Amino acid sequence: MLPIDLSGKRAFIAGVADDGGFGFAIAKAFAEAGASVSVGTWPPALGIFLKLLERGKMEDSMLLSDGRRMEFEKIYPLDAAYDTLSDAPPDVLDSKRYKETGDFSIEGLTASMRRDFGESGLDIVVHSLANGPEVKKPLIDTSRTGYLTAVSVSAYSNISLVRNLAPMMRPGGSFLSLTFMAGERVVPGYGGGMSSAKAALEADTRTLAFEAGRRWGVRINTISAGPLASRAATAIGFIDTMIRYSEANSPLPRRLEASEVGATAAFLASPLAAAITASVVYVDNGYHAMGMAVSPTGIEPPATS
Repeated sequence: MLPIDLSGKRAFIAGVADDGGFGFAIAKAFAEAGASVSVGTWPPALGIFLKLLERGKMEDSMLLSDGRRMEFEKIYPLDAAYDTLSDAPPDVLDSKRYKETGDFSIEGLTASMRRDFGESGLDIVVHSLANGPEVKKPLIDTSRTGYLTAVSVSAYSNISLVRNLAPMMRPGGSFLSLTFMAGERVVPGYGGGMSSAKAALEADTRTLAFEAGRRWGVRINTISAGPLASRAATAIGFIDTMIRYSEANSPLPRRLEASEVGATAAFLASPLAAAITASVVYVDNGYHAMGMAVSPTGIEPPATS
């Protein structure tokens, strides 16, 4: 037996605000493998997330396979659009959803984690962040502000997390992000600069793996996951169509489960993946390999014996 064992490891996942997305599934997989898990939550969603937990609305989701209940070690406010608190504009700082959360910037998160866990108290960081305010607009109609926001929050924030948190990593540290096929191929409707952001995220994974690997000895990978009907994905507007298309045209014609991405993340964060870095790992039922549609066009694949 070759188990995935994360006992004694501390993980931080940026971008968890409910139990419906890849970030939560990864948190649960880490907990199943024995890691302690902290999360970072966007301040406007933080209050609702805390109430869901306090009122037991997520009890079923928090239950692990051995009967234990997953507990988050810490829940931090995080708006990864800002490296420092001084970067946030006055309207954000004065907003009631922000002003009582403390320092919600990446620098503030780093300082809080140092106070809580010490200078070398971290093993795994997951970037599960994406925001494109104009995602429903075609790229050609996307404003400069919308485009830069998408790239800033969805790609540059990963660079900032690596720069700030890698010095806190113990030997064998691992960073992981989540990307999507639109960074490589055209997905009509996935607009607002989000395709560009995912392309940047994948390119940055390779460069950061080299630079941060040489500087701090950490590994950096990204998972290219198939479409999932998470609450956040509903912002795209046609997620159900994406899921049906992927399911119909993948080598494995089945629906992707968030837990499958979680299991892959646990493997990549574990010592079993010690030699894997700078990689895009596809968890999409093989859809990335297809060059021609099978089902929606009416073309059937050739019979196989």
